[in-house]
Amino acid sequence: MLITHDTECALSILVELLNTAPEVCGAEKLPDLAALDAFVVGQEISEIDSLTGDDLRQVHELRTRLREVFATESTEAAAELVNSIVAAAGTTPRLTDHDGHDWHIHYFAPHAALGDHLAAELGMALAFILMAGERERLRRCEAPDCARVFVDLSRNRSRRYCDSRTCGNRLHVAAYRARQRSAEAVPSA
Repeated sequence: MLITHDTECALSILVELLNTAPEVCGAEKLPDLAALDAFVVGQEISEIDSLTGDDLRQVHELRTRLREVFATESTEAAAELVNSIVAAAGTTPRLTDHDGHDWHIHYFAPHAALGDHLAAELGMALAFILMAGERERLRRCEAPDCARVFVDLSRNRSRRYCDSRTCGNRLHVAAYRARQRSAEAVPSA
């Protein structure tokens, strides 16, 4: 599957945004404007004016709607959600080559509100995944105690955990220890 650099960046922002939700982290990771501003800076989101409380509210609402796309049972349901998200953003596709980047498309109006900016950009990234017939790449971590999401960009669609170093290792170590305990219990029986 060919994914452009811009789409891959948008998918990365999408995952980071979705994984800030309280149902994922146990606490809201975007509780105030300072946290939202740090998120914008950390994700290198361009063309954003000063943030307001309305931006924070819109981003929280958008995060909930985007998360629903990962929970859909069909591509049709996912497409319906993505279409409504992108339509509400009032997309304005345009070519740009800002900040030393090659020509690429922005799907948001210049200096749009952050919620509209993210809805357009992240919605279009999801649209490209769905258009390519790759909805199954939108995944939830398979660790039983993890609610994080990720986009599986591996060649063979084999990724199972949000992070192999944490969730994957933790489950593999637990399985290993269970096998060890089981092997130790057999001789004494």
